[in-house]
Amino acid sequence: MIIPTPRWLAVAGGIACLALLGLWWPGAAPWSLLLQALWLAALVRDGLAAGRWPVDVSRTAPPAFSEGRTFPVRYRWALGGNRTQEIRVREWWPEPLGGNALPERRLLLQPGFTDERVDITPLRRGQDSGGRIGLRRLGPWGLAWRQSRLDLPWDATVFPSLTGVARRGLPTQAQRRREAGQRTARRPGEGRMFEGLREWVQGDDTRIIDWKATARRGKPMARIYEDERRQQVLLVLDAGRLLAAESDGTPRLERAIGAALRLAHAAVEQDDDIGILVFADTVQSFTPPRRGRRGLRAVLGALAAVEGRLEESNYPAAFRQLALRSRRRALTVLFTDVIDRAASSALVAQTGSLRPRHLPVAVTLRDPALERTATARPATEADAFERAAAENLLQARSDALALMRRQGVLVLDVPPDAAADAVVEGYHQLKRRGLL
Repeated sequence: MIIPTPRWLAVAGGIACLALLGLWWPGAAPWSLLLQALWLAALVRDGLAAGRWPVDVSRTAPPAFSEGRTFPVRYRWALGGNRTQEIRVREWWPEPLGGNALPERRLLLQPGFTDERVDITPLRRGQDSGGRIGLRRLGPWGLAWRQSRLDLPWDATVFPSLTGVARRGLPTQAQRRREAGQRTARRPGEGRMFEGLREWVQGDDTRIIDWKATARRGKPMARIYEDERRQQVLLVLDAGRLLAAESDGTPRLERAIGAALRLAHAAVEQDDDIGILVFADTVQSFTPPRRGRRGLRAVLGALAAVEGRLEESNYPAAFRQLALRSRRRALTVLFTDVIDRAASSALVAQTGSLRPRHLPVAVTLRDPALERTATARPATEADAFERAAAENLLQARSDALALMRRQGVLVLDVPPDAAADAVVEGYHQLKRRGLL
């Protein structure tokens, strides 16, 4: 497609004005038609020349992006021929990076290769595809642009904001113990990790006798256990309608995702295995607990792909999946919210069913706007009714949380903006108390 430049349009306008002289000078009309034909031919000639030499491009992008940080994306343009050429670039990036709402870029390509750097600050977390490039190439006379399109597909992943979270994997606790010259202690009959067998001697606890090995060998054999320092932490994120609303301009789901990311990093620092389950009306993803940076990377990928839905969460399906795929005892941290005992009955019942196999922790996010309404002094009769309704809602919510606590669920009811700090502090307290 050939598009005229302002230079060509200005001259074409002047030729059109020449045609007006035909009203007074009849000989001006033929000259005007001839000039218009020649000028149109010049436009076509320049447009064809603009696309004479081939243009190609390659892109080098980071494997993943993060909210709140700027990342460089590098392009290498290859131009054939022996002259420079001005181009305009309009690119359609993946939606989390800006989509099609991007400024136009102008470049002067040299024969051979030209390098370009574009700094990108993601707009939001998520995963998407893009890569179509609209290209306009200027002709040698500057009269026409030759428009074409290049397809350079790429998949972009934007992780949640890592602000306040170390971006590099820290040494595991086991590595720090080895660097300090410490060794793992082995005490017979304690811990949960089987280490081996030895002959049972007088004075040992009879509970460590392995009766099958004793029968095979004809003498008492005892199991040896190694102290288990590494536990499993499983994040369970409710992406249903309860967290779809906003709190002070920020989606509550984003607050929960930030808290889950902080907890995942804290667990990796403590040398614990970390996994995640995301669900709404269906289970969106499940990543079994893994160790170290592999586990953290898997959690980051799952959190980047979370999509909130205005649907009722299917708690039975989610917890059934959890029971089938996570049989080893784990600290199970559920990020959700409750309304009252009736509306949240499925949540309360399913969370309590995690015991005694798992240690369940429910992180519920308060509604600051509702709390402000419940404590505000009413100025009108309508305000008084609003306050009474807010107080009833908060009381019903408090009753539901109390029922969860009676069923053995540890509940952290926190404001959305303080969720990350509260969850990490609660995790460290559980570790110090040895409840895992």
